[in-house]
Amino acid sequence: MPLKLDSTGWGTNADGSKSSTFCIMCYEHGNFTKPEINSGEKMQQFVFELLRAKHIPKFLVKLMIRDIPKLERWSK
Repeated sequence: MPLKLDSTGWGTNADGSKSSTFCIMCYEHGNFTKPEINSGEKMQQFVFELLRAKHIPKFLVKLMIRDIPKLERWSK
């Protein structure tokens, strides 16, 4: 999620400071909220299913998730 659009707030680091990299949906208290999602491909599938459940057309979902594996979380 683009952080400028994150209405719930930024994620938090272990010391309680706000993360400048991750949103609160993904990152709290210095840890990722869904550690079982450990690859960009798994995250794509997770987001794909969430968006399809909201009846967003498949072609739009594919456009929205195509760059997930390129995000900083997966670059390590």
